[in-house]
Amino acid sequence: MEFQDVVRRRRMVRRYADRPVDAAIVDRALENATHAPSAGFSQGWAFLRLDTPEDVRRFWAASSDDIEHPSAWLAGLMTAPVVIVPCSSKAAYLERYAQPDKGWTDRAEPRWSMPYWHMDAAMASLLILQTATDAGLGACFFGTVRGREQQLREAFDIPEDYDPVGVITIGHRQPDTGSAGSPARRPRTPWTEVVHRGRWGH
Repeated sequence: MEFQDVVRRRRMVRRYADRPVDAAIVDRALENATHAPSAGFSQGWAFLRLDTPEDVRRFWAASSDDIEHPSAWLAGLMTAPVVIVPCSSKAAYLERYAQPDKGWTDRAEPRWSMPYWHMDAAMASLLILQTATDAGLGACFFGTVRGREQQLREAFDIPEDYDPVGVITIGHRQPDTGSAGSPARRPRTPWTEVVHRGRWGH
């Protein structure tokens, strides 16, 4: 698929067919994720890969408030055969920038203007979404449920120095029978309205 087609066709898919995903595609998506840019080449990301029915069920049980009576949105997502949890490590970035070639001598977080550990993991996540689209699959990125992080950590032994930044589901796309996504209710803002050339407002 041409790159512009990947960009235009990528959508958040919320319901999947009962078919397995080729493991080689998941491998490719995760390998591509590690080609995302990272500040100082810190590469402070990690990816929890869940691609067996048992692990996927454990994920939903640990991360969701009510899987026995899920909303239409959650019920659709739960049909995904593959779940990936991208994580970021702030410690990896603080450590990297305390090294001699970066010039900082401490690991003080206030030096950072933005939490690049999260931003870099998000860019890696987009490469996973794009790889899925390129392979003809559907994928969705969404946030973890507030208050369920500890259960998720304990269920899958996620280290304390890695923080889940979201969740990605991957599978063969099915029509969404639940609530429509936001793009169905809101038009895409033309790029000419969000680009300000030379100064804001121009």
